[in-house]
Amino acid sequence: MKRPEHRTILGLRIDVTSYANATERVLAWAGRGESRYVCCGTVNNVMEARRSPDYRVVMDQADLVTSDGMPLVWMLRWLGTRSATRVYGPDLTGYLLEAAGDAGIPVGLYGGTDAVLARLVTTVKQRFTDLKVVYAEAPPFRTPTPEEDRRTMQAIQDAGVRILFIGLGSPKQDRWMHAHRDRVQAVMLGVGQAFDLLSGAKPQAPRWMQSRGLEWTFRLATEPRRVWRRYLSQNPKFVLLALAQLLRARMT
Repeated sequence: MKRPEHRTILGLRIDVTSYANATERVLAWAGRGESRYVCCGTVNNVMEARRSPDYRVVMDQADLVTSDGMPLVWMLRWLGTRSATRVYGPDLTGYLLEAAGDAGIPVGLYGGTDAVLARLVTTVKQRFTDLKVVYAEAPPFRTPTPEEDRRTMQAIQDAGVRILFIGLGSPKQDRWMHAHRDRVQAVMLGVGQAFDLLSGAKPQAPRWMQSRGLEWTFRLATEPRRVWRRYLSQNPKFVLLALAQLLRARMT
């Protein structure tokens, strides 16, 4: 498939896709045993890419960057792509697990803690009865040693993984996928908090809050010590910069 239509939001490419389109792409790549990686684009990714040029390279070289957050969906629409929809990491994970089970494509899970990962494996096997989970690893919070990393690569290869879900949080998971491209012969997807949400380890914002772009307020209320700095410093900056981009676009 050719690359999907995209727009550049504050310097970062965001692709216009959908759950169906993203699932079709991932299954096609996985069926051919290709090494690819998919990033879920959020306000945090955009602002991190502005701050860090090397991280922008990581995002720009991704095979697909979805519009994970509603602010990016709104920006895509205001920039002329009226059909833009949200492609949210946890929901995309569910679509892909179901499709992989139906197609007999083996999947792997990399990230989280031992407890969360055990709950996640149990949950997805119960929900998707045809799914083949052939690999699951909760890595250490520190940077793995070269030998540990080599063993991980070998384990993924030996297991025959074709779709690898990465739950390390952003930007760590995006950098990990970029660093391991061509070393992992599978489609890698950085799905953020999907492991915690799908396993039931953490609560998920109600759908009405998600559709109105208020998910950040739910996370701020439930995880204030973890996310307050990110949201209260980056979100206002994003709004101002996004408005400036839209004004420039209207003037040209």
